[in-house]
Amino acid sequence: MTTAAQLELLKYPIGKYNPPTEVTGAKLSEWIGDIEALPSRLRSLIADFTEEQLATSYRADGWTVRQVVHHLADSHINSYARYKWTLTEDKPTIKTYYEDRWAELDDYEAPVEMSLQLLETLHARWVYLLKRLTEKEMARTFIHPEHNREISLAVLTSLYSWHSRHHYAHIEHLAKRKGWI
Repeated sequence: MTTAAQLELLKYPIGKYNPPTEVTGAKLSEWIGDIEALPSRLRSLIADFTEEQLATSYRADGWTVRQVVHHLADSHINSYARYKWTLTEDKPTIKTYYEDRWAELDDYEAPVEMSLQLLETLHARWVYLLKRLTEKEMARTFIHPEHNREISLAVLTSLYSWHSRHHYAHIEHLAKRKGWI
């Protein structure tokens, strides 16, 4: 039986996201580095996983490894679009999506290689953009309709650093618990 504390650790293996109170150049570089590293780290982590392992949930009622990989691709595509809107529009209201419903679509049964390749290409282009943004551009904001508040691109960068590490940790912790690595 899983205790509440154990379930919390399974849900948030690196802890819940906390927006930064301060953004520095060093922090931005670190966050961008996390985003840049995800595709190769993820590919290495799951390189030898079997189909059975890819079909294993990281926790009870959680997504399978395959769904997590596909979710990362979908989520990061949405994030990249948010950067583009924010850089080209004045405080746009972003479109949200039902990630749980997306995870139920048939393409979430596709080979993980599709999303690994997508992540590699997307992250290369995303990081290319991120490394060239000025402080003023990183301060640009969008409106998140669920939270009804402005979010800066700098804070969004911290969120996707966390998101990359969060889902990687889901898979890594599962693999360690199961003795796969």
